[in-house]
Amino acid sequence: MKDVLLIALFAFLGAAAAGLLGAGVLRLLRHRSLVVSLSVVAGVAVAAMLAGTLTVAWAMFLSSHDLYVVTTVVAMAALVSLATAVLLGRWVAAHSRELTLATRSFGDGGTFAAPAGQPTAELAELARELAATSAKLDSSRERERALEASRRELVAWISHDLRTPLAGLRAMAEALEDGMAADSGRYLRQIRTEVERMNGMVGDLFELSRIQAGSLTLTPARISLYDLVGDALAGVDPLAREHGVRLIGDRIDEVPVEVDGKEMSRVLGNLLINAIRRTPPDGTVAVAAHRSDGGVVLSVTDGCGGIPEEDLPRVFDTGWRGSHARTPPAGAGLGLAIVRGIVEAHAGRAEVRNVQGGCCFSVTLPAA
Repeated sequence: MKDVLLIALFAFLGAAAAGLLGAGVLRLLRHRSLVVSLSVVAGVAVAAMLAGTLTVAWAMFLSSHDLYVVTTVVAMAALVSLATAVLLGRWVAAHSRELTLATRSFGDGGTFAAPAGQPTAELAELARELAATSAKLDSSRERERALEASRRELVAWISHDLRTPLAGLRAMAEALEDGMAADSGRYLRQIRTEVERMNGMVGDLFELSRIQAGSLTLTPARISLYDLVGDALAGVDPLAREHGVRLIGDRIDEVPVEVDGKEMSRVLGNLLINAIRRTPPDGTVAVAAHRSDGGVVLSVTDGCGGIPEEDLPRVFDTGWRGSHARTPPAGAGLGLAIVRGIVEAHAGRAEVRNVQGGCCFSVTLPAA
C-alpha cells in the first residue's frame, strides 16, 4: 500500500509540473487561434502523462529498455493527440470564420444567414441567437423606415394645412385693415373658425408628442362604459346632424372599465368624428360595446366604403390620411395615432377591419 501511495505521489508531482507549465503557455497564447490552444491542451495532457511516467520510472529504477518502450508509447500517443487536436481546431476555426463573415453581413445592414452544420452545440446556439437578433434588427429597421416616412408625410401635410389658413387669415386681416371688407362680421367669424381649427391641430401635435415621449399621465377611475359612450355621442351629435349622418348606440353593455375618463373621451371623440366625416349623408355610424374573453371591446362602425387592404396596416400611423383625405377638414392625420397611443397607454389595443359598406374600428381595454 505504501508503494502504491508513493508511486501516485511521484506521478502527481510529474504531471503537476507539466500542467503548471502548460497553464503558463496557454496564458501566453490566449489571444492566438483556437488551433494553437487545442494543440497546447493536447500537448499538456501527453506531457503530464509522460512526466508522471518518467518520474515513476526514475523512482523505480526501470531499465533503459523499459524506459525506452514507455517513452515510445507515449510519443505515439502524443502524435495522435496532436493530430486530432489540430484537425478539431481547424474544423472549429473554419466554422467560426464562416460565422464571423455571416455576422459581419447582417451587421452592415444585411440579413444573417446561419452557416449549415455547426461543429459544436455552443456555436449552433450562437448561430440561433444571431439569427433571432438579425430578425429583430430587420423588424426594427422596417419600423424605423415606416416612422421616417410617416414623419416626412406629417411635416409635408402639416406645412400645407398651416399655410392655407394662414394665407386666408392674412388676406382677411389685410381686407379688414384696408376697410375693403363688405361684411366685417363674416370675416371675423371666419378668422375665428380658422384660428380654432389651427388651435386644434396644435393641440393634437402637443398630445401626440406627450404620448410618444411617454409623458402622458393617466388618472384612471372606475366608470361605466355606457355613460362614457353616451357622453361621446352627445358631444358629436351636432356634427352628425350637420353631415346628415345617423348615430346608433343601442348595443352598449353596461360594463365598468378602469380608464382615464378624459383621455378615453378623446379616443371616442376622434373615432366618431373620423367616422362621421367619412360617412356619406344618410349613412349610419354605429357604436357597440361588450365584454369578451380579452377584456372590454368598444367598436365604431362607419359607412366610408372601406379602406384599401394595403393601407390597413398604416391606418394608425402618424400622419396617415387616406388618399381621398388630403385637404381640410381632414386634419393632419394625427387623430388615429393619438387613439392608438392613448389606448396602448391603458394597456389595450386598437384595431381596424373592413366590413360591408365601411370599416370597423375596435378598441379593446382590460376589464375592470
